[in-house]
Amino acid sequence: MDPIVILLVGVIMVVGGIIGLKLHPFLSLLVAALVVGFLTPVEMVEHYYLSKGNVAEEALKLAHKSLGERIATEFGNTCVKIGILIAMSAIIGKSMLESGAAERIIRAMLKVTGVKKAPIGFLISSFFLTIPVFVDTVIFLMMPLVKAMGLRLGKNYLLLALSVIAGAVMANSFVPPSPGPLFLVGALNVPIGLMMVCGALLGLCTITVGYFFAVWANKKYDIPLRDSVDARLEDIQKNADKEDKELPSLGWSLLPAVFPLVTICIRSGIEAFAKSNTSLTSSEVVNKLIGALMFFGDKNIALLTGGLIALFVLARQKKNLKEGMTAFVQTAIMSGGGIILITASGGAFGGMLQQTGISHRIADLTKDYQMALIPLAFFITAVVRTAQGSATVALITASGILSGLAQNANLGFNPVYLCLAIGAGAKLVPWMNDAGFWIMCKTSNLTEQEALKTIAPMQTLMGITGLVLIMIAAQFFPMI
Repeated sequence: MDPIVILLVGVIMVVGGIIGLKLHPFLSLLVAALVVGFLTPVEMVEHYYLSKGNVAEEALKLAHKSLGERIATEFGNTCVKIGILIAMSAIIGKSMLESGAAERIIRAMLKVTGVKKAPIGFLISSFFLTIPVFVDTVIFLMMPLVKAMGLRLGKNYLLLALSVIAGAVMANSFVPPSPGPLFLVGALNVPIGLMMVCGALLGLCTITVGYFFAVWANKKYDIPLRDSVDARLEDIQKNADKEDKELPSLGWSLLPAVFPLVTICIRSGIEAFAKSNTSLTSSEVVNKLIGALMFFGDKNIALLTGGLIALFVLARQKKNLKEGMTAFVQTAIMSGGGIILITASGGAFGGMLQQTGISHRIADLTKDYQMALIPLAFFITAVVRTAQGSATVALITASGILSGLAQNANLGFNPVYLCLAIGAGAKLVPWMNDAGFWIMCKTSNLTEQEALKTIAPMQTLMGITGLVLIMIAAQFFPMI
């Protein structure tokens, strides 16, 4: 069966299940993954594993695993990436809200930005924080602040939430050492410094457009700040009514979020510039210090440490909570567990779509398409991303096609523009087959329909804006 037909069946199953039949997303996504897997011939699955670098014998063995085992494997692969991050982020977020740390940070931010410019502060902060840190981590850590700010202002919650998402997703596409852009500079042989400068400039332009969309959406859709297990509005309001002296200090308030961000940044910087298996300095003491920073800079260790710090701050503020700390953590984990299950089932659905060979099918359809390389790069990436949900797979597919074209053609512009076009295309179109869509949807407490009306069109608009700006820049500033 043609992968495109299988894709369409999968789309109908997911959208029809969630919106039409009102099924829980976890069930709807798993059922869709099951149907997609059932429709995919074993030969396609074997070819998929061969394309991933497995030897023929191993690929055959993997392809003949039971359908349930293959779905569970894709489910587990997603959990490996995000399981600990989501669980610990839930603990950090709930602890910061409960201890008053989020309220303290909001008060400090308002002194700098003022009430009117608070969304811009979130927009710029999330953009620059996501350059060295995974986009999911930034969204996890900033959404509790968004909720606290939304309650304090009494309005504009959607504007605040979309501002954080807009800043985070665009930095993740354009600016190394974010994983996607870092892969692209290697695949297309572009200097990392040039990509960082051009990506930052383009990112700032596109998030500006995203901000204006967020302002429009905030006026059009009346989406309130909703009560949730991990962020009860009653608790947030109690902290908002407290005097400054009743809240933790700004330093302690920032530490649970800043520690993971700083250590992950340091690790990213060391990994970007250090040679493997080579000591950075001749000093044993300095090398041990660097080793410690590398240990704590692992994203899972960093978030775990941040969670322990957040619980310590909470215990200092609410000494009577010590006996109930287990129950408190249990509540936070229950909230995070739901997000993990939905996100992992989205990863399973996307993984089963990848096994159909949809990426290669789209590549074959576009290989002879006579179009300028920049929009072609954007188009291929956007179609692959929309089809199977993974921005990383879309980036790899597009770069694999275009690296050869770029080497054989007289471009007339710097290849950095191709990297940026691929990054812009990876923003289109986020929906239910994307694990990141569920993270943004559930952490912000938006319904699936609300996310499809706000987050998806905002990212699409920012991606298209990026394409237009890239084509203009390549025309007038080719850098060759």
